[in-house]
Amino acid sequence: MMPPLPPTARRWRRVSAAETGCSPRRAAARWLATLTIACAAAGAADAHRLVRFGPAGAEQPGVIDEDGALRSLAAHIDDLNPATLARLSDLDSIDVDSLPLVPGEPRLGAPVTGVGKIVAVGFNYSDHAAEMSRELPTEPVLFMKAVTALSGPFDPVVMPRGGVELDYEAELVIVIGRRASYVSQARALEHVAGFAAGNDVSERAFQRERGGQFVKGKSADTFAPLGPYLVTTDAVADVQTLDISSAVNGEPRQRSNTRHMIFGAAEIVSYVSSFMTLEPGDLIFTGTPAGVGAAQTPPSFLKPGDTVEISIESLGTQRQRISPPP
Repeated sequence: MMPPLPPTARRWRRVSAAETGCSPRRAAARWLATLTIACAAAGAADAHRLVRFGPAGAEQPGVIDEDGALRSLAAHIDDLNPATLARLSDLDSIDVDSLPLVPGEPRLGAPVTGVGKIVAVGFNYSDHAAEMSRELPTEPVLFMKAVTALSGPFDPVVMPRGGVELDYEAELVIVIGRRASYVSQARALEHVAGFAAGNDVSERAFQRERGGQFVKGKSADTFAPLGPYLVTTDAVADVQTLDISSAVNGEPRQRSNTRHMIFGAAEIVSYVSSFMTLEPGDLIFTGTPAGVGAAQTPPSFLKPGDTVEISIESLGTQRQRISPPP
């Protein structure tokens, strides 16, 4: 089940129901999809906001319609996996309004499955590089996150045993849709299925004090929340003009725009493909702007009970509560 509506969402639901003619049920569904516009001005076109819903390990594919309601795609595709991502255009012929509505408020899982690898880019916003006392990179700084870190957009983030410096990082995530090897920057986005919001959760002590390699501090279970949905490339007018932000316990922490990325999405895909073959379903976390907990004065790390929200314009909002170590 989804977490309870926060006060801001409850206020929005009452206004939208009264002023736009949407039913409270539809308005609540719109919050589920983390839409930021009124029902009368619905956002992306049909079959462009793709989700996976249901219990962990038993998710089904779905789509958010223009009214913000969740509809099932199970009769048309098995799942949102590498095979499906390679032929997303097949979904364009589906009449979304004819798909069955999904009742209730089911859990949303990560919007893709069968992920082969998670690549991440470090220090890709100049202000974040500065707050972490790093020189601006002349080439993208790459590291990996374990695939087992992947989790749903509203699933809890679990502190690892021995963790003491848990941190958040709001990031644009690229989802690969076609095999990419040595692709040019000009053709790079042709190999992308879509984009999603991500949280590159980090354990800073593991990252910096445990003998090197970022992967140690980036790969614990639940350290890669993704979603709430995958937005296909044709529904994003310009991936380099999206507002991106984070908040902890309702307090704004990060606020920027993807135009401030040092290396843009197309350049990143091209660059990574020169070092490794990218396959459908692979994810690239593209870096975070300034405002992470490690850079606060004094540092402000996450603790059990805290809530983190990550938002990206057109891609939705995800929300996690921090859980104690297992």
